[in-house]
Amino acid sequence: MSQARPAQTGREGRDATMLGRAAVAWLRALRGRTIAWTAGGLAVTAALLVTAVLLFSHDDRPPIPATRARAYTDVDACLLTGERGITTGSTAAAVWQGMQDASLKTHARVSYEPVTGEQSTGNARPFLGGLLQRSCDVVLAVGGPEVAAAEETAGQYKKVDFVLVGGTRAGANVSRVATGDGLRAGVAHAVEDAVAARH
Repeated sequence: MSQARPAQTGREGRDATMLGRAAVAWLRALRGRTIAWTAGGLAVTAALLVTAVLLFSHDDRPPIPATRARAYTDVDACLLTGERGITTGSTAAAVWQGMQDASLKTHARVSYEPVTGEQSTGNARPFLGGLLQRSCDVVLAVGGPEVAAAEETAGQYKKVDFVLVGGTRAGANVSRVATGDGLRAGVAHAVEDAVAARH
């Protein structure tokens, strides 16, 4: 029995050696192009396998929720204020709140620009011009010099709606809102009307 085992081990070793030599001979017989085709075939097979796994596996993650960002219409309402801007308790603050109320209903974009420096009609004109160059569709003005500048300029910009707080003039593209109680609601209504007229 002890002699039979070494004979089998030797035979198995010879078989493995012969198999190894045959594999080496086969690889030497292959040319570069054949090896490249074989490697390319293996790469394509692996890519197809990975693609199949990804396509047919189920994803248990919850879906991504919809964005919470508000979608705005293509209408801009801009406020021209005095140097204090929209300071709490000021008339401009009530106007700003009315504009925000209108924005919630109409989805119009709202912004404001304070006039800095000298508080005069002459100094307010360039700030008003900046709002008009930014393509503001509705321009609101609050404060003496700002309203006066808007009254002077409104006739030159027929496609822009002007809402003047406490102004003296009204026209085709100019509406007035009185100060005092109901200012916020009056501004909101005027902006909503101006935005609705554009649709």
